[in-house]
Amino acid sequence: MPARRIADEPAYILHSYDWSESSLILDVFTRHHGRVALVAKGAKKPTSNFRPVLLALQPLRVGYTVSGEGQGEIHPLKGAEWAGGHVLPTGDALLSGLYLNELLLRLLARDDPHAALFDVYAGVVRVLATANHEAAHADAQPTTCAPDSLLEPVLRAFELLLLREIGLLPALDVETATLGALAPQSRYTLVAEGGLRAAAAGDRAALTGAQWRALQLALDQVDGKGRPDSAAAYTAVLRTVTSAGFSVGGEIKAQLRALLQYHCGHPLLRTRQLMMDLQSL
Repeated sequence: MPARRIADEPAYILHSYDWSESSLILDVFTRHHGRVALVAKGAKKPTSNFRPVLLALQPLRVGYTVSGEGQGEIHPLKGAEWAGGHVLPTGDALLSGLYLNELLLRLLARDDPHAALFDVYAGVVRVLATANHEAAHADAQPTTCAPDSLLEPVLRAFELLLLREIGLLPALDVETATLGALAPQSRYTLVAEGGLRAAAAGDRAALTGAQWRALQLALDQVDGKGRPDSAAAYTAVLRTVTSAGFSVGGEIKAQLRALLQYHCGHPLLRTRQLMMDLQSL
């Protein structure tokens, strides 16, 4: 099969690895082709045009060549341009962005397109890029949201959309084992091995049936043709988790993080370990 050229492809760099003294291997999330591996030859040279462009959490347009069947290969990067739009996140927002990148690296298969998820990710990165500006504004005006309240709902909404997109999120409006309807005021917990079940006495993290059903309703957003609408679902989930009664930094966070770590396997997510180490200082 002859080689084909992919041009002007929307992309974000998830991670980069040293390949030689002058070159890099890039793990890239593209809109139309999913995760792909690219080699950027000479990217580490001071004179390389790639050097100031190949940064994580920055919107890019890339071009590369695919030879043979194309799947599972490392493709040569032919061009990369910054697509513009926002600056690099810093501080807690930067750590949050790197956490999302690690989730995508661990959970997405190579060459498996997720265009809707890509669009949601791009929107989340834009929010992270403005988070520090909002945090600074909050310092100047105490009545404005604090930094944590800016980041936590965004992360929880993306985690839910990611799990649903790759088929790892059970229905949130029924008990997984029995498919029985949730009682609005009873408490239920989401566990990796069994899905959604009634909370036991020792379960510290749980939500009410009404809260789980609200999340499922938010995830079920469709467009005008009745097709799943991830962008609308993200907005609806974000609105739901910021409503009264939700503890985005507590119960729902603990359950989603445990579920994600289970599917990511071992070792512990490096970004989570880094966050815990920083908090212990």
